[in-house]
Amino acid sequence: MSRKILLTFFIFCALGNVRAQNLQLHFDSRHSLYGDKVAPVNYLTATFEMFKPDQWGNTFMFVDFDFNFDKKNPGLVYAEIAREFKLGDFPLLPHIEYNGGLGLVRGTGVGFSIPASYLAGVGYPFQLGNFFMSTYVAYKLNAFQHVSNDAQWTVTWNATLVDGKLSLGGFMDVWTEDKAFTEGGDASGKKVVLLSEPQIWYNLSPHFSLGSEIELSYNFVNKFTESKFYAIPTIATKWNF
Repeated sequence: MSRKILLTFFIFCALGNVRAQNLQLHFDSRHSLYGDKVAPVNYLTATFEMFKPDQWGNTFMFVDFDFNFDKKNPGLVYAEIAREFKLGDFPLLPHIEYNGGLGLVRGTGVGFSIPASYLAGVGYPFQLGNFFMSTYVAYKLNAFQHVSNDAQWTVTWNATLVDGKLSLGGFMDVWTEDKAFTEGGDASGKKVVLLSEPQIWYNLSPHFSLGSEIELSYNFVNKFTESKFYAIPTIATKWNF
């Protein structure tokens, strides 16, 4: 699962009732770094993000398009959508979320579905120095062939520094899932998966930015064959609408 920046409730309330949207294009270098066992080619990923606060809470969604199929066509589409609800002055925000996607096996055209997951929990936005942050804990239902009942903890951050020229953001997810999903039906117990994607952007204008994202993960890349830590950087551009 590849999750992008969840812009926090505080920063957009400060800006007023606005719609925040951006389009990112990343050059993913995982093949050059780790070879065929991770990906047969380097590829581009396009990401569309949207965050919209309102008087009842906020909505966040993103869609990733990986151009990793034959002739640089899209070979994977993955999406997440989340909603948090305000309950008066209560500091915790009920959180619901859906994740899922579709893909194609390179060289064959055989399609597959990324198992969906459904989350329900509570979130808490806060500020730490210049960083606007949010965290949530949730029950996570992984819709594998045999349903996996799990938990997830997420932290997100966002900051604008150097008179608006530099932006930092990202997230960290930690979740559990049944070992049987990746190790076969005879495996028992849970495994822990870590995924984090810190981003850094240099803002050439209020709309256009250049930067990088580093995918840091354990038990995520190549999860069907090995447990290993990976660090995969990208070179990226972003357009803020």
